[in-house]
Amino acid sequence: MLKQLSKFERTSKVLILGFVALMAVSLVLFFRPNSGSSGVEATRSQEVVATVGGEDITLGEFATQKQNLQTSFARFGGQISLMQMGYTDDKILDGLIQKKIAVQEARRLGLEASAAEVNERIRKTFSDASGKLTLLDASGKLDMAKYQQRVGDVAAFERDVAEDIAREKLEAFVAASVRVSEDDVQSDYKKKNTAFDLTYVIVSTTKVAEKIQPTDDELKAYYDQHKTDYNILVPQKNIRYVFIDQDKSGQKLQITDKELHDEYDGLKPEYKQAGVKVQQIVLRVARQDLDAAVKEKADGLATKARGAGETTTEAAFADLAKGNSEDPATAKTGGWVNGIVKKNPNKPDDPYQRVLDMQPGEVTDPIKYKNAYYILRRGDPVPKTFEDAKPELLVSLRNRRGYTIAQKIAQKAQDRLKETKDPQKVAQELAAEANMNVADMVRETGFIKPGDDVKEIGNSQQFEQAIAPLNNPNDIGERTGIKNGFAVPMLVEQKPPRIPDFDEVKEKVRVAVKEEKAKSQLEQKAKDLVASAKTPGELKAAAERLGLETKAEANYKLSTPLGEAGSSVLLDDPLYAAKAGDVLQPIFLNQNYLVIGVNKRTDADLTEYAKQRDSLMQSALTERKNQVFEDYLSAVKTRMEQAGKIKVYKDVLATLEQEEPEAQPRRQPRLPGTQ
Repeated sequence: MLKQLSKFERTSKVLILGFVALMAVSLVLFFRPNSGSSGVEATRSQEVVATVGGEDITLGEFATQKQNLQTSFARFGGQISLMQMGYTDDKILDGLIQKKIAVQEARRLGLEASAAEVNERIRKTFSDASGKLTLLDASGKLDMAKYQQRVGDVAAFERDVAEDIAREKLEAFVAASVRVSEDDVQSDYKKKNTAFDLTYVIVSTTKVAEKIQPTDDELKAYYDQHKTDYNILVPQKNIRYVFIDQDKSGQKLQITDKELHDEYDGLKPEYKQAGVKVQQIVLRVARQDLDAAVKEKADGLATKARGAGETTTEAAFADLAKGNSEDPATAKTGGWVNGIVKKNPNKPDDPYQRVLDMQPGEVTDPIKYKNAYYILRRGDPVPKTFEDAKPELLVSLRNRRGYTIAQKIAQKAQDRLKETKDPQKVAQELAAEANMNVADMVRETGFIKPGDDVKEIGNSQQFEQAIAPLNNPNDIGERTGIKNGFAVPMLVEQKPPRIPDFDEVKEKVRVAVKEEKAKSQLEQKAKDLVASAKTPGELKAAAERLGLETKAEANYKLSTPLGEAGSSVLLDDPLYAAKAGDVLQPIFLNQNYLVIGVNKRTDADLTEYAKQRDSLMQSALTERKNQVFEDYLSAVKTRMEQAGKIKVYKDVLATLEQEEPEAQPRRQPRLPGTQ
């Protein structure tokens, strides 16, 4: 199969693949399981984590898919966990099961990929913009070493490509008869593009509770009825501790220029760069219907910029920018962007961030950002001189040494506290060395139990572990890291598990009573508000009389969040049915009641719909086909589960789980690149 790749003639641009194809093809270009990652053993595991129709899904396949997903997110600059993105282990495994089902269904229906189809797909994947295969050697023959370097396991890669094609053919077969109604598409367009100027009031439990002042008799009665709700099931401990502040401990450090120079000299080369210079060509998209034409022009310019190789000179790119870029400020300078581009993980969508992962002279494909296409060329790196780096080097070195000093002082405090049992005396002895006031060094938690949010510490498992062995007054714990420094704890008093007295939990009872009363009044408050505000203009005064706050939202569109109120279909239908001047009946949304006044309604412009009709129809059809195919696979999966043809081995999956490391209050800082 591989030998045939070099025989293909020039073809069209790379096909747009689905998500599974993207993961199988493009991600493998950036990630290979044998590239030295910490999960290398897991990616090679042949343990079976699930069987689907008699075919195995191995732990290695699961681990590889999980690492590929994490790598995909990491490439966009953020330190995002899969959990944050909604990718639980169960969801990742379900995706592999769905893929296996699709391949088996395609095989059952005779829709498997042919060798020629696999060859064509691979050839297109590894062709440049001109259609030339990039895996050839100087003689024009397939370079197997280069191919293997790009894909890793060749057999597994080609198998994935074949499965992707089979899945696409199955999807086309299943969804072949799907149609969408133009009336439905137009109706959806009108709903999504009708704009409203609103005045609204959130009638929340918190706001209503502010006005409620329960009597002591009411509080006592509530406490008597709910005593067991306040039952304390574990001992409570009052802890007095000596606190050593890391920052203050390091403030008196004298750090010489020689030490900073040594730090600078030890940096890796990439950390001695202030940023990179960038050239750009910008093509504006004046109207949505012009997007395809602008994209075609951008593709042509990117191909022309690269020429026959992967890189281009700044002079050649500058000529293209001067003659084609629609950004006047940079076009006249040969496309040079003012200043330098620096790494910014907080801006993963910023197109300029992409050049930081490129080599000097390389040119990006056209990047769509807002209303323009950007073609970017990475220039030379701009060095970061010692003087430029000096402030951050000073902070880093001071923090690291401050950590070490604070740690040593905390150890002294621990030793002395075990001898004296007197936190005040220990603080007086060490205050000068810690660069702190005695009053700031001795702290007390009050009575706390595991899980409590402790003043000046927060919810800290480390602190809880440090005080867990302390059971007798004056027991001393080991020094432990907390927010901003170290603590050496001593037990002052311990209370056994019990039902607390009323006075002890009076404030908690007060909050509970106010909340309970507020909830019972919530709906009536919302109705009273509507009854006293016949128009949106009257809503503000009516809300103020009830102790509520009005908010305004201009150009609001359905299915988008309405400020703090959120979004819901419960809001969409009544609002779309409203006209200017209406005050809607209360809507229960996200545990609150929402009262909305419509100041202005601007219906969707159907002339714009006419311009976008074809693309809207196609988008709606694609969405509908995707839903039909998803429903089809779900139905097949349900039948297979009921027939016992899908088995998941949770115990094997659990072997891959790793405990999250404990959150350190402040780890010893280390400047990037230092050892």
